[in-house]
Amino acid sequence: MTGSTSVVIVGAGPRGTGLLERLAANLPELYGDRPLDVHLVDPHPAGGGRIWRTEQSPLLWMNSQAEDVTMFTDETVDIDGPVRPGPTLAEWAGLDGRTFPSRPRQGAYLRWVYEQARAALPASVTVHEHRTRAVRVDGPRDGRQRVWLEDRSVPLLADVVVLTLGHLDAEPDDEQRRSAEFAERHGLLHLPPDFTADTDLSALPAGEPVLVRGFGLAFVDLMVLLTEGRGGRYEERGERLEYVPSGREPVLYVGSRRGVPYHSKIGYTLEGERPPLPRFFGPAQVDELLRRPGRLDFRRDIWSLVDKELGWAHYHRLFAAHPERTAAAWTDFEEKYAAAAPGGAELDALVAAAVPDPADRLDLDALDHPLDGVRFASSEALQDGLRRHIADDLARRHDPRHSPDLAVFTALLSVYGQLVRIGDTGDPRDWWHGFFSFLASGPPGPRLHQLLALSRAGIVRFLGAGTTVVADEERGVFRAHSTSLPGEWTEARALVEARLPDPTLEHTGSPLLRALHEDGARATAAGLLAVDPADGRILERGGRPHPRRFALGPHTTSRAGGAFTRPRTGGAAFRQNDATARAALALLRDLSGRTPPATASTFSDQPYPTTRTASHVPRADALWKG
Repeated sequence: MTGSTSVVIVGAGPRGTGLLERLAANLPELYGDRPLDVHLVDPHPAGGGRIWRTEQSPLLWMNSQAEDVTMFTDETVDIDGPVRPGPTLAEWAGLDGRTFPSRPRQGAYLRWVYEQARAALPASVTVHEHRTRAVRVDGPRDGRQRVWLEDRSVPLLADVVVLTLGHLDAEPDDEQRRSAEFAERHGLLHLPPDFTADTDLSALPAGEPVLVRGFGLAFVDLMVLLTEGRGGRYEERGERLEYVPSGREPVLYVGSRRGVPYHSKIGYTLEGERPPLPRFFGPAQVDELLRRPGRLDFRRDIWSLVDKELGWAHYHRLFAAHPERTAAAWTDFEEKYAAAAPGGAELDALVAAAVPDPADRLDLDALDHPLDGVRFASSEALQDGLRRHIADDLARRHDPRHSPDLAVFTALLSVYGQLVRIGDTGDPRDWWHGFFSFLASGPPGPRLHQLLALSRAGIVRFLGAGTTVVADEERGVFRAHSTSLPGEWTEARALVEARLPDPTLEHTGSPLLRALHEDGARATAAGLLAVDPADGRILERGGRPHPRRFALGPHTTSRAGGAFTRPRTGGAAFRQNDATARAALALLRDLSGRTPPATASTFSDQPYPTTRTASHVPRADALWKG
């Protein structure tokens, strides 16, 4: 083999940064002091990448509290590599841990983490940053890979390639193309799914109605940029928040399949006894599932176990913290709950007898479809009803009397960690990911207070559940209606698709992923790049892992682990990053043909500093002052 041994990491955002940190942590044990070139390819600054770059509006927040964000491993993470503790975002930036930081501030934290990971590499490692896009990977299966870049004619040569691409653009699907063509014919405006911070919203006129399809986090960003971002402001008037318009806002008519926003972040901590998790969907159950022949089906093979696990967390907390609302002894209930078949009538009867108030029972279907069967007599009745729904959700999510909700949240995180091991769950519409996001990954409570204020001010109008948008050729406008208000239509000359692009190989905007798929990389029914859940190697269509190509992140079946996680929760992303880093280093070691020196990692027990010093402050420092 000629030339320096090299690894190319495509994507230098938080996932690529996390992988670099794990390479630095594991390199002394697995690779020693051999020369190594590490190439980072990303058109955006390393650390924050595209989504968390510091050059974006400080009005945009994270939807996680500062104390819940870390890029560092701790003793709860089950990894083969060394644990290297470090500060949470709150500790590093000196923030109140319960605040929701701006995205530029998170970007500054990520840049610092990147700089620390890079500094932890020995002098034998050379890091090269390429501020461009990778467009193709090719090369023999058992030989060096070639990574072609957008702006150069000579490829990077790589012994290992790791794709940590993060969130990606997508080509329009048939429906989006039809909407765009209709808008062009009639002089209308259609904004397809996109990352709201990157969307040009200047064409949305003040005072005009805008149809918005999507009620998740992308809508929250849109709402912020079209209100405060256009000069509006909020004022506290007594116990109620009021919005003072600038006069430059459009009127947003928002609807979705559910017709309601994502649930608020929970505003209290879980005190006292915690549900022992996992219980019914843990390593043993996953091992049994993986032994079954054929491909797993999420609804048939997995969902009943997940349902029982979430119920276990809910009822364990209800009996432990609120026993006055139960009608049975916990030991008796626990024994019968464990024995009952998942999702069956016996389990339903047990719960009905032991929990008298239906409001204290866990009904996942009702949670997923809160407006099913609900009809409103008028548009104003719909506005009032949705405001009550949002206000009730805010009150509940900040009231410890409903602490089983937080227990279910912890169970959702536990389930996601187990699903990492399965990889392709056979969920064709990726329903689980949407369900998880709706329940567990919603906006900060203050954002929903702002939404209520905007609704009262008439800046936001609710369309309801089952929202359908049609292109009316005769009238030359977009028209929307919902099942919540049959017979009533709303029309507008602008339509915004407030959702992220679907991370599918079929419609991805990444030429690199399209080329990989065309060359034989396997895609799931949901359109995700299939990877080996053990170490992230890209799977070929026949199921065989590619020896030199790895991938991590939301475009893959390893998406169950986010880029960063809550401290002391086991961190699925950390396990994935560590496994991939160790597999890559072992391969590089074998290719070099030498045995590593028998020295312990000099970094294994050295925590990063928890305060900023002058040498560690990124140039974006001005963004986190005030």
